[in-house]
Amino acid sequence: MFLRICLIVNSVASSVTARRRVIIHKILSADHDVNLAETSRPGHATRLAQSAANDNYDLVVVLGGDGTVNEAANGLAGTDTALATLPGGSTNVLARILGLPDDPADACLVLLDAIDRGSIHRIGLGAVEGRYFLFHCGVGFDAAVVEQVEARGPWKRWAGHPLFVWAALDTWVRGVDRRNPPLRVMGPAGDELAKGFMTVVMNTNPYTYLGSRPIDLVPGLALTDPLAVVTLEGLRSTSLGPVLAGALRGKDLSKQRNVDLRTDIRSLVIECDPGAPYQVDGDYLGASRRLRFTWTPERLSLLMPEVR
Repeated sequence: MFLRICLIVNSVASSVTARRRVIIHKILSADHDVNLAETSRPGHATRLAQSAANDNYDLVVVLGGDGTVNEAANGLAGTDTALATLPGGSTNVLARILGLPDDPADACLVLLDAIDRGSIHRIGLGAVEGRYFLFHCGVGFDAAVVEQVEARGPWKRWAGHPLFVWAALDTWVRGVDRRNPPLRVMGPAGDELAKGFMTVVMNTNPYTYLGSRPIDLVPGLALTDPLAVVTLEGLRSTSLGPVLAGALRGKDLSKQRNVDLRTDIRSLVIECDPGAPYQVDGDYLGASRRLRFTWTPERLSLLMPEVR
């Protein structure tokens, strides 16, 4: 199968180097028509992906972190142009979910095999206030952690996961009120589903990775399933510790104290008093007092080395 491919590269992503960019371009170009485009600012990948879809490219391959992949997905949602990801960031959640190797060149070879097999599938996407997300949107505590990490941008490239751990501890100690839950999760009929300090609206599992270990909030949740919503009703160490331990072991969190877990969700609203920070696929988007979520099936074509 011969494809027209747009290769979008974020050169400032944690694992992207000039040498890797050249290698990836060479591997893809051996059998396909490849156009290289580099991002230069936040949101640029969305415009590049939209242009690729308008120009009838078959596939957009992203070499960058999850934020760049998210931007590209927002540019391709609702089109026939497919998306593929190569690991280029510090965590690469989507690439790991799809079972890709950590090395971008090795992952590229896996993608080429998937292209030969025609392994392109339509997946559902969650959206918050019109912004699509591929694996999750976090509201409250975890978004405050992401905000801290992004405020130390240059350190993110070199420190990686240790920086996230430090930011989580610092935010927990100094940055949040652990007594008064600010979030109210509301169903489509306006009924209150849960109150808490942190809510993760998940489009697939796992939530993220701690080193090489997945943090499984909703084991078995696939990219074709409606959303799952996990709310932490307590932020004390006696609440967080067992939840994190259970997630690292892949346990069913619905039986965990101080956790509200709901599946098969197609729409909901989170009200925040005061306004709470939120992030999509690891990118901090700001703070809001009200966030509306929706789920749309078969919204994006995704090149998948193996169906999940």
